[in-house]
Amino acid sequence: MRAFAIAVGVALVGAMAFTVLSFVAAPTPAPVAAAPFRETPQERLRRLPKDHRAWAELGIQYVDQAGITGDPSYYAKAEGALATAAKLSPRDDAVLTGQATLAAGRHAFAEAAELAERALDANPYGAAAYGVLADARTQLGDLPAAQRAVDRMTELRPGVAAFSRASYAAELRGDTDEARRYLEYAHADAWTPADLAYTRHYLGELALRSGDPATAADRYAEALRAYPAYTPALAGQARAAALSGRLPEALALYETVVERLPLPQYLIEQGETRLKAGLNADWTLLKAQRRLFEAAGVRDDLTWAEFEADHGDPVRAVEHARAEYARNPNLVAADALAWALFKAGKPAEALPYAKKATATGWRNALIAYHRARIERSLGRPARIDPDFDSALPALARHS
Repeated sequence: MRAFAIAVGVALVGAMAFTVLSFVAAPTPAPVAAAPFRETPQERLRRLPKDHRAWAELGIQYVDQAGITGDPSYYAKAEGALATAAKLSPRDDAVLTGQATLAAGRHAFAEAAELAERALDANPYGAAAYGVLADARTQLGDLPAAQRAVDRMTELRPGVAAFSRASYAAELRGDTDEARRYLEYAHADAWTPADLAYTRHYLGELALRSGDPATAADRYAEALRAYPAYTPALAGQARAAALSGRLPEALALYETVVERLPLPQYLIEQGETRLKAGLNADWTLLKAQRRLFEAAGVRDDLTWAEFEADHGDPVRAVEHARAEYARNPNLVAADALAWALFKAGKPAEALPYAKKATATGWRNALIAYHRARIERSLGRPARIDPDFDSALPALARHS
């Protein structure tokens, strides 16, 4: 299976299969806690209905709610709030940053980058706009531009949001130690329960990708102690349990996860855990969520490329992967296209994309494994990090 990274490292070899999104996704923006006694956008708009910045802030809050609840209808609400803000002040940096945030939420990263740069033209000191720009440039595969945006954001407003982005940038270029160091900076800066949970959760994710499920499980537990409602940490516990072979525990945890937050990623993880446990996977809710997200303007060919490659039609997987890579030529999209082509019986065509996915030195066992499978199918020696090489025989038995 591909849809849930077929291992996070040597320590997890043969445990189970998981989608790449579980182990390669960038950190989502940290939760933003309201300052004590601070007026909410809704309260301010009751007093000042033509306050364009309050409308913009409300739009950003709706985008956040889409991620927190898994309900894509919030994108339409965000669009409405931001349209009102734009009518009142179309060139204001806060309005443009809000529009960029919405575009990024809908995976329209080229549009998000353009809007973020317009926001920075209006206000070169907009740290939030640099954050959106960094995210968009990462997804567009322009890592040097993303790094510049991260560096500027860190200069302007060092803190959880900037340090977590700096961590991911370091991880993508293969510097796991620096990635962990930046996450520790973020954790040291965190003080709200939501931010503490967020930073501990991503320390767990980094440990899991490095092949250390025991440390990952500890970090997820620490995150939930800080903020019991933080569902991504609960999903992390489920993932670590599944990868360690504790399938009944993982299935019980996933039941709670998808009841709270039925994101496609979690639904696929749950389905693949069921398959590993010898049970049937029911993709009905996943397909319903797919329709809802598409209706809300979210284009996510990456998820469906991965899903079709392992549970559907490899030809359709290639179509989705090509569409994703054409819009967002990043490392993950290159890997998805390589794997889809391989599963469709085209390893020679897949190899250049596998090479692109591994070009930066990112220490990711799944992507290394995919390249090794493709190279060996072509009769070539697999070029893989020595730390991952012993994983290949076991991985081959579970793919």
